[in-house]
Amino acid sequence: MATRVVLHVGAMKSGTSFIQQVLLANKDRLAEHGILFPGKRWRDQVVAVHDLIEHDELAEDGPWHAMAAQVRDWPGTAIISMEFLGPRSRPKIEMVKESFGDADLQVVLTARDLARTIPSMWTESVQNRGTATWPAYLRGVRSEALTAEGRAFWRQQRIPAIAKRWSSVFGRDHFTLITVPPRGAPPTLLWERFCSVAGVPEGLCDLEAPGNPALDAPSAMVMRALNERLQERGLDSADYDRFVKRSLAKNGIGRRPERGAPVGLDERWVLKKARSELAGLAALDLRVVGDLAELEPQPVPGVHTDKVTTQEQLDAALDGLAAVIELWAEDSRVRAARQRRRLKRARRKARRQ
Repeated sequence: MATRVVLHVGAMKSGTSFIQQVLLANKDRLAEHGILFPGKRWRDQVVAVHDLIEHDELAEDGPWHAMAAQVRDWPGTAIISMEFLGPRSRPKIEMVKESFGDADLQVVLTARDLARTIPSMWTESVQNRGTATWPAYLRGVRSEALTAEGRAFWRQQRIPAIAKRWSSVFGRDHFTLITVPPRGAPPTLLWERFCSVAGVPEGLCDLEAPGNPALDAPSAMVMRALNERLQERGLDSADYDRFVKRSLAKNGIGRRPERGAPVGLDERWVLKKARSELAGLAALDLRVVGDLAELEPQPVPGVHTDKVTTQEQLDAALDGLAAVIELWAEDSRVRAARQRRRLKRARRKARRQ
């Protein structure tokens, strides 16, 4: 039975990918020190959480129960990190709590200031079929419930509501809010804060893990326009995830060598909304690692999409196309090498017979 289970439940765009990549890259080293990061790969946690989200009655041999069983069988500490857990309803949160027996359950919620979160959520949305322009997305976030974009944003980023649900089910003594450090802070600070809550020994993990680079403004505009074209063609979800999100966005256009300007944000209504959210969060009087003051927005340097030229978008599109062709060529070489190895094995087997 796991003695301690740490549930890192998000929020989205609050350094979750960085934390997950470090945990995954150091999975074996963590296990040697009695810390389990369950699943053979992080994708197993994603599948398990989707199972929890999508089913009111969970199959005993389903992905969620399989992950919970692996955790229960572990003799030390287990860490689960999946941001889709954050906005779950109280009944789902109670199902999570019931899954881990008598272990000491600790919930961790990471949160980032609203001004940096809004552009990050938009650029993430256009890597997941989003077609809203930047101005339309801003209007949606500002109006909150009047658009699909607004509802989706606040479902993931209503930090006081998420914190209240999880802390009320697990207990205030079993909940910690970690604030994402401001721009200019040491790049390791968020990890150090997470380790102090999760119980990961200082200096144990190698922090050289692949990140989740945000799209610059021209690239985000290209992705959004591409999504409109693909929507007309009816590309299915599996193909979109493989060819568009993973190949083009994450490993192609998102890593182009000469990046354009990021999407910037400096509007008074953002500060007003953030202060309202912060007041609600402070009223909960929860344990905080970091400082709630770090969640007060500051202007985000960058450009509005209205200032991005057609040439800048063309350059981004060509960079993305070149990167995808390189990825496909490498994949083709790998496949050809595997085929040659299979043929050699088949020939050796035939000669022996």
